[in-house]
Amino acid sequence: MRNASRGFLTARFASVCAGLASISACIASAPEGIHRQTDGDGGGDFSVDPQTTSSSAGAGLPAGDPHALLGADPTHGPFNGGQRVLLYGNGFSSKVRVWFGEVEVDPSAIVPVDPSRVQVAAPPGTAGPVELAVQNGDDASTRRTLPGGYVYDALYASPSSGPISGGTTVELIGQGTHWDATTVARIDQKPCTSLAAPEPTRLVCTVPQGTPGAKTISVKTGDETILVLDGYTYEDSANGYKGGLSGAPLAGRLKVLVYNNFTGDPIPGARVVVGSDPASAIEADASGVAVIEDASLSAPRTVTVAATCHSPISFVDVPVDTVTVYLDPVLTPACGASGDPPPPVGGKVGSAGAIEGELVWDASLDPGSVAWGNVPSPRRDTERKAAYVFTAGADPLATFTLPSEFQAITPETPGELGHRFSMYIAPGNRSIYALAGLEDRSTTPPRFTAYAMGVVRGIPVLPNEWTREVFVRVNQPLDHALSMDVRAPAKGPKGPDRIQANVSLMIGNDGFATLPTGAQSPLIPFDGGLTFVGVPALARDLLGASYHSSARAVTGQAGLAPLSVVGRVLSTSTSEPVHIGDFVGVPILETPAQNSAWDGAHLATSFGAGAPVDLSVYDIASGNGLIQWTVAVPAGSHAVELPDIRQLGLDHGALPPGPLTIGVYGARIDGFDYGRLVYRNLKPAGMSAYSLDSFSAHL
Repeated sequence: MRNASRGFLTARFASVCAGLASISACIASAPEGIHRQTDGDGGGDFSVDPQTTSSSAGAGLPAGDPHALLGADPTHGPFNGGQRVLLYGNGFSSKVRVWFGEVEVDPSAIVPVDPSRVQVAAPPGTAGPVELAVQNGDDASTRRTLPGGYVYDALYASPSSGPISGGTTVELIGQGTHWDATTVARIDQKPCTSLAAPEPTRLVCTVPQGTPGAKTISVKTGDETILVLDGYTYEDSANGYKGGLSGAPLAGRLKVLVYNNFTGDPIPGARVVVGSDPASAIEADASGVAVIEDASLSAPRTVTVAATCHSPISFVDVPVDTVTVYLDPVLTPACGASGDPPPPVGGKVGSAGAIEGELVWDASLDPGSVAWGNVPSPRRDTERKAAYVFTAGADPLATFTLPSEFQAITPETPGELGHRFSMYIAPGNRSIYALAGLEDRSTTPPRFTAYAMGVVRGIPVLPNEWTREVFVRVNQPLDHALSMDVRAPAKGPKGPDRIQANVSLMIGNDGFATLPTGAQSPLIPFDGGLTFVGVPALARDLLGASYHSSARAVTGQAGLAPLSVVGRVLSTSTSEPVHIGDFVGVPILETPAQNSAWDGAHLATSFGAGAPVDLSVYDIASGNGLIQWTVAVPAGSHAVELPDIRQLGLDHGALPPGPLTIGVYGARIDGFDYGRLVYRNLKPAGMSAYSLDSFSAHL
């Protein structure tokens, strides 16, 4: 049986059964003093012969024992729980109960698949091995245990995946650890490129460059080493938790590291300008590093980095001694004129995984219910019952999109226990959710009303491999209503002129579930009251989740700029309205003036009335968007001077002559520290609230 889990191994746990390569080496036995039943399955109501087992469950089974607990897949998982675990054995009934150590799994988190398999969501636990136990209802004669059958990892990474280029900033969260300045952390045997231990149970690691797939995390402090197998996954993604500003306060020495954003390779010869004088530019060495030592570097300075065939970037008023830059390659004919191959531009590495499983409706799992009983009967000939499976996404503001009708799962879809589905998915520890309801594709656009959902968290997905037997129990009714009280900003001469409000589900650190009823768009002004009917209670598999409410003040039906977004208000109850205000004022670009010539060096922006701005970001696009200069400025209204990088020459990343589009963001970021800026903060996904407008100019 394939173990796709993350694993925790230390010398003190080396002897437990969970560390064995074969689960058949650890066979559960009947409790002492309990007589084995041979005439039934302990009162269960499965119609399957209790002696019938899966091939994995039958090996080594003592003759005549109708009950056994043989193993778990995966055998390891994070101590904060939530991971999907499939238990293998024999004699499980539909009333099976499961324990991880002394903790009994909530019945709503159990899916009895058949007499040989039961799926559960692991509860939180204490690092180390725990005994697994199963029992059919209150029948103690059916109780079986597996000592050390599951091991809680002593640490986990957040986020647990990132691009192969490395540079991702992750937190390693430990339990019972004593990490300090002597601690060494490695991913796939490579040390973190930077490491800090702000707390004994928390490390901040910058991930090294890697290769696609799930990799081991190792952390060593003194004589103790913690290994977490498959603890971090390199994938073809750009999660934004990389690059940016770090280190100690600026004090006479500045180090700039320059890498290709897609490959993670250093960019030798990149030009680094400290201040506003292009003549002071120095070149990065063969490892992509430029070091500037100057006693005058004692106050914040502007750092600009440009390179041949790459888009430039500037950080204004850098207060720390390390700037890590990932430049986007530019694919133009000019870049290939020398005969060199075009720079890589993030092509797929073919490392997707796949999930196969079933949606489950089973009256025996929820007394009083029937299959699809939580979805009403169609009211017209053009309606049908349908369900769809989705991956928890990274964007809480995403608008629900009904998949193709060919992806629908219907009551007629075959399956072993329910209705079969399959999907491709990025590698890592993933969460999926299903929505079931009524759809009508005779309308334009098609109409889908969801009445129930199911969630499965912590599914280990490996590159180019299938994760099978994932059972989604569709038992969460969408019967709650969430109210919003939105204090919209004033309507300006250009806009915004309407609100786009959104409610999604934040499923722990795993991502967001988008709901069909999660969006409304009233015109400004309005009374501020909105109600979203059709959200689930945060119970059962959604324990620990949150409602993610947001509101966007936008212009026009297309939701264009000028706009202002309050992107993250979390709540856990529908009993009180969610109050949304503190919209960030819309930016006004003062230099260069609209449709005027830009000198390539001076920028000035002010912001309208609204919440304070933590970070301003310019996206200056040229060459029909092929080249884009990003400029980050701390705080709101400002006037700044940049180096005119045209003096470095077009072959060193300068913007070509012609029209420009200048987008200006004003961002509010919870807990913001400019000295710890990461690339994610330069985009809306890393902003708690933001405003945006676009302007035209030319070089």
